[in-house]
Amino acid sequence: MNKKLIALALAGAAFAPAAMAQSANPVTLYGRVYATFESVQATGGATEVDRRNRVSDQSSLLGVRGTEDLGGGLKAFFQLETAFKPDQNDTTFAARNSAVGLQGAWGSIFMGRWDMPFKATTIAIDPFGDLTISGITGVLNDQTNFDRRDQNVVQYWSPDFAGFSVRLAGTADEGKTATLDPRDYGASVTYSRGPLYVVYAYEEHRDRAVGVTKEDGNALGASYALGPVKLGLLYEEFKKTLSSKQKAWMGNVVWTIGNNQLIYQYMDSKDGGLNSVTTGEPDCKSNSIGYQYNFSKRTFFLGQYTKVDNNAAASCNFGANRLAIANGQDPEGVSVGLRHVF
Repeated sequence: MNKKLIALALAGAAFAPAAMAQSANPVTLYGRVYATFESVQATGGATEVDRRNRVSDQSSLLGVRGTEDLGGGLKAFFQLETAFKPDQNDTTFAARNSAVGLQGAWGSIFMGRWDMPFKATTIAIDPFGDLTISGITGVLNDQTNFDRRDQNVVQYWSPDFAGFSVRLAGTADEGKTATLDPRDYGASVTYSRGPLYVVYAYEEHRDRAVGVTKEDGNALGASYALGPVKLGLLYEEFKKTLSSKQKAWMGNVVWTIGNNQLIYQYMDSKDGGLNSVTTGEPDCKSNSIGYQYNFSKRTFFLGQYTKVDNNAAASCNFGANRLAIANGQDPEGVSVGLRHVF
C-alpha cells in the first residue's frame, strides 16, 4: 500500500508543474459556424444559369491558439485554424490562418500561412466581412486575386502608436523554376480610433504566370460611425503586365436600430482588360441590401439580396460561393443565414 501511495505522490508531483504552466499560459479553443440558404441564378449571355437553391458554408472554422510568457516582456504564440463545412465534408485540415511567432513591445513577427495585409485591412470596411453573396470579392480586391491567404509567409505587425499600426508581409519563393520566381509582398498602414478607421494597403505579385511579371494593387479607404449610422468607402487600383489599369470602388452604409441593422452596399469596377483585346473594357456594378438581427454578440441572423450587372466583357460575381458564369452574365440571389461564434 505504501509503495502505491508513494507512486501516486510522485506522479502528482510530476504533473503539477505541467498543470500550473497550462493555467499560466492557456490554450484557447474557438470557432465559427456560419451557413446560408440561397436562391441564385444568372441571367443574360448565351446560356443562362437557371435558378437553383443551395445551402452554402460561409467559412465556418475551428481553431486553437495559445501563448507562453518567456520573460522580459517576450511571448511565444501559435495558432492553428482549420475550415469545416457544416453542409459537407470536403475541407483540408489547417488550411486557414496558422502560424508560430514571437511578440514583444516592438510588435509581433511570425511565419506560416496567414491573410495578407491587403485582405485583412480592406475587408474591415465590408459589413459582410468578405463572406456571403454580397461580399467585397464579388467586384473588388480583383475578385479574390488580391484577397489572399498566402502560404510560406513571414509577417511583422507593429504595436499601436496612437492609433496607427503597420503590417508587412513577404512570401518565400519556394515555387521557383528555371523560368518563374513567384513571390508576393504586402504592406498596410491603418489608423483606428473611436468611430474612425482609415487604411492604405499595397500588394505586389511577381511571376505568377508566364508573361505576367508583375501585378500590384493599391487601396485607400475609411469607415466612420456617426451615432447609429456607419459609413464606409474604399477605392482600389490594380496594374498588371499586359493589361490596362483596373479601378474599383465600394460604398456602404449600416444603420443600427437596437438589435437590428439595415445594410446597403454598392460596388463598381471598370477596365483591367488585356491590351490585346479590342472588344471593350470590363465594366460591372453590384447592389446589395441586407437585414441583420443580432441575438447576441455571438449569434446573428442575416437576410440579403444581391444583383450584379456585367457588360459584355465583365464577369463580376457573388462575393462567396460564386456561380460559374461567362462574360456578360448577371448573377442575382437571395440569401438567409445564421452565424454563431464560440
